[in-house]
Amino acid sequence: MGTVGAVIIAVVVTLIIAVPVAVMISNRIQKNSANSTIGNAEEKARTIIDEALKEADEKKREGLLEVKEESIRAKNELDKEIKERRTEIQRNERRIQQKEENIDRKTESIEKKEANLAAKEENLNKQKEVIAKLNEERVQELERISGLTSDQAKDYLLKIVEDEVKHETAVMIKEYENRAKEEADKKAKEYVVNAIQRCAADHVSETTISVVNLPNDEMKGRIIGREGRNIRTIETLTGVDLIIDDTPEAVILSGFDPIRREVARIALEKLIVDGRIHPARIEEMVEKAQKEVEIMIKEEGEAAILEVGVHGIHPELVKLLGKMKFRTSYGQNALKHSIEVSQLSGLLASELGLDVRVAKRAGLLHDIGKSVDHEMEGSHIQLGVELCRKYKESQIVINAVEAHHGDVEPTSLIACIVQAADAISAARPGARRETLETYTTRLRQLEEISNSFKGVDKSFAIQAGREVRVMVVPEQISDTDMVLLARDIAKQIEEQMEYPGQIKVNIIRESRVTDYAK
Repeated sequence: MGTVGAVIIAVVVTLIIAVPVAVMISNRIQKNSANSTIGNAEEKARTIIDEALKEADEKKREGLLEVKEESIRAKNELDKEIKERRTEIQRNERRIQQKEENIDRKTESIEKKEANLAAKEENLNKQKEVIAKLNEERVQELERISGLTSDQAKDYLLKIVEDEVKHETAVMIKEYENRAKEEADKKAKEYVVNAIQRCAADHVSETTISVVNLPNDEMKGRIIGREGRNIRTIETLTGVDLIIDDTPEAVILSGFDPIRREVARIALEKLIVDGRIHPARIEEMVEKAQKEVEIMIKEEGEAAILEVGVHGIHPELVKLLGKMKFRTSYGQNALKHSIEVSQLSGLLASELGLDVRVAKRAGLLHDIGKSVDHEMEGSHIQLGVELCRKYKESQIVINAVEAHHGDVEPTSLIACIVQAADAISAARPGARRETLETYTTRLRQLEEISNSFKGVDKSFAIQAGREVRVMVVPEQISDTDMVLLARDIAKQIEEQMEYPGQIKVNIIRESRVTDYAK
């Protein structure tokens, strides 16, 4: 155990001594090696530096050569450019010099022209003076020869020009009128004929009386009753006058209210069939007749809207349409007229590509105010507008109702169509009757308007007022003046008169020479 420890200690001591020695030896070896390496490196560095210096000298020489060459080349290019610019400047100078020479020549030419113009102007002024003097002498000579002053001659010439212009105007007006009439007539006839040929509406002329046929004349006494009590009861309950005269087997019912007249007719016919005529029975039959007429009114209104194909009308308006069955205007049944206007409006709307349903609706309701105008104050137009607003009709329909007699301006084409359809329905032959007073008044007014124009000798209204023939004084009215006169008379008739359809103005100018053989 002690030997082993001594050995270990000896080994440790040996190691302690050997390690520093080895380190010192290694350092020396490395130092010698480093010194040798440093020497070699310094020698290599000097070699590299020398080579670098040589190479730098060579590159410097090459750079100097390149710079010299570039400067020489730039100088040559600059000299070339300077030479070109000098050439261009010389060329421009020559061009400018030429232009200046041209301008000088033009200036000289202009000065010469100005001088010539001044001379010509002076000559013209002299000539003007001479011409004015000659013109004055000519006018004086003309006045002396013609015996007219210049103002008189001017008036004469103006009159000639005025006559020529009047003639040309008349010819032009006639030509344009004929052309416009041809086009307008062609289109209007096409639309109206296409509409009317598909609308076959009959017309009913009604009066203010109804006739009830009796089985025998004995029935007249029973209708009158003891001391007239039966006839008084009928007249009191219905509001209609009974006329019992010498007419055989007939009683006449007279009244302006067609609904009451219809109630009286139905009640009287029922009483005649029943045979029992006394106040209590009369009251019962009148009540039944009133209910029948109310049902009839409703059915007529429904039949009308079905006939024209209009739907969605308020029930109250349907009843009012039915009441128009018993309303007439100039003898024309109001409901038949409204149906006809509705159909014509729909057909015209289809021709023009408009809404057919709205047009039919407006045409059917355009005279709805006539169903209540004998019960309420106001015109049938105002009442119709109020009814349409009350039952929520569209603004187009309301405007068509309001504008169909021209009281307000139409705001849609449908309103214009309703106007045209209303005029067509009212103006067609046989649709309406006129009183003798209205007829004679229109004839007299036509002749008065025609006679009021200068140069008119006499005039005659013919063809039931559809034509007026005007005889003119041939010395006062020329053939050219006839065209303008016819136009003026027609225009005044349009402004002052109201009439259905159209009125033809026919101007007649003739010269007669009479002599006698003796």
